Amino acid sequence: MNNIVIKTNPKDNVAIVANPTGLKRGAIVLDGVVLEEDIPMGHKVALKSFNEGDEVVRYGQIIGYANRLIEKGSWVNESNISMPQPPKLEDIKYFLPPLSIEERGLGGEVFTFQGYRNPDGSVGTKNILGITTSVQCVAGITNFIENKIRKELLPLYPNVDDVVAFNHSYGCGIAIDAPAAIIPIRTIKHIAQNPNFGGEIMIIGLGCEKLRPERLLPDDGLRLRSAPETDTERSRSILYLQDELFEGFYEMVDGIMEMAEKHLQKLNQRKRETCSVADLVVGMQCGGSDAFSGLTGNPVAGFAADLIVKGGGTVFFSEVTEVRDAIHLLVPRCENAEVAQKLKDEMAWYDNYLSQGQADRSANTTPGNKGGGLSNIVEKALGSVVKSGTSMIVDVVSPGEKVRKKGLNFVATPASDFACGTLQLAAGMNMHVFITGRGTPYGLNMVPVIKVSSNSKLANRWHDLIDFDAGPVAFGQKTIEEMGWELFHLILEIASGNKKVATDKLGLYNDLVLFNPGPLT
Repeated sequence: MNNIVIKTNPKDNVAIVANPTGLKRGAIVLDGVVLEEDIPMGHKVALKSFNEGDEVVRYGQIIGYANRLIEKGSWVNESNISMPQPPKLEDIKYFLPPLSIEERGLGGEVFTFQGYRNPDGSVGTKNILGITTSVQCVAGITNFIENKIRKELLPLYPNVDDVVAFNHSYGCGIAIDAPAAIIPIRTIKHIAQNPNFGGEIMIIGLGCEKLRPERLLPDDGLRLRSAPETDTERSRSILYLQDELFEGFYEMVDGIMEMAEKHLQKLNQRKRETCSVADLVVGMQCGGSDAFSGLTGNPVAGFAADLIVKGGGTVFFSEVTEVRDAIHLLVPRCENAEVAQKLKDEMAWYDNYLSQGQADRSANTTPGNKGGGLSNIVEKALGSVVKSGTSMIVDVVSPGEKVRKKGLNFVATPASDFACGTLQLAAGMNMHVFITGRGTPYGLNMVPVIKVSSNSKLANRWHDLIDFDAGPVAFGQKTIEEMGWELFHLILEIASGNKKVATDKLGLYNDLVLFNPGPLT
């Protein structure tokens, strides 16, 4: 294999080593640049000599400043560059008309998938009995019940894919009326309404908790057609373990099993039908990112995102700290000034949240990110936002809220894989695309998670954990457009139930994690 380095923009003064084994000292790259030292795969080589204070540029943007002399051909990493300040939010202006956005069309062709249409108009890609809990105290019994339902009841209802208990650490011992408490409360409430649960809401409470299960039912104005409207119907959706009708553990179990069977009977009537791409709600997320994420996996996911939006569908991108340093590139893509301001407001809220914890966005990058060639959060963010594609941002969804508009939405979340996935579920995600460079077995049992690798080295090593390898883009074997179309078609196949993702085949699922910025008591 030739000595291959990747320069992403004419302004760049560093390039990324693409060779899987890295490059040795003395290797010659680009226009005669001779490596001064061994440089691992994914890491940066200096294409010029840097004096202290000189700008280091990747993606055509400043990712840092040399903190000492760096010779041409040297390894550029977190030890020899300093991080710039984030863009000042007050200095980022929104101008009408917005910048022209590249058109990535469907060529007039109509694309569909086979989904489960719900009474409220949403569409599921799975058919799941969801069990919501109002407090952590009941987790032991809901785990017991989940296994019992899966073993004894599910075989009787062949059209139901699975049963999932949503356990969490919230519900009591918390300041329930604190302003920030609304975030975990609406998160739990909206996850119960996820399209893959078919509108069948089943809540297990203890009885004495601060978070009353009734608060988790749909609002009158947003009520699912199958949601309870009377006290009798509410009793079909909420069960309290402290109900005096129950004598002992097994009577509680019998009560929950009886409730579950009523919901299973309704879910079993759901059938897949032809649905439009416009019914997709796809959450884009990356984790275990490396320097290739912004070159291959994220651009490919971004191309697929544009195709979904062009077809009338909905796409989420998230992770505030991985957007903050690229915010100046996103504001011009907002549909109007109101959306632009909401986007900046979410950045400001999170800046304040981090500052209260005596941290800032630099705390985001992990040892794995740095091992994969990402020197700091600036470089990581510039590669992260590429998975949003090029479409207009039509709305900003605060943590725990439900999506309101079709199109590209910024769903504000922490960058933690599990908190982000949880909040995207609450927003209404019915498909998940997860891009990784270092590798993670991350999976969610509520939605299919398509795992995309940014480099073929990982895809080959984790051949049974990765669903889609975007690595060929790095070597020019395929284009971003070609692979974007391939990923788009894979999304439709998996949404239709024609193929299974690796985590569903293997049964690898992570716990959901609530984002709770409010105080405990």
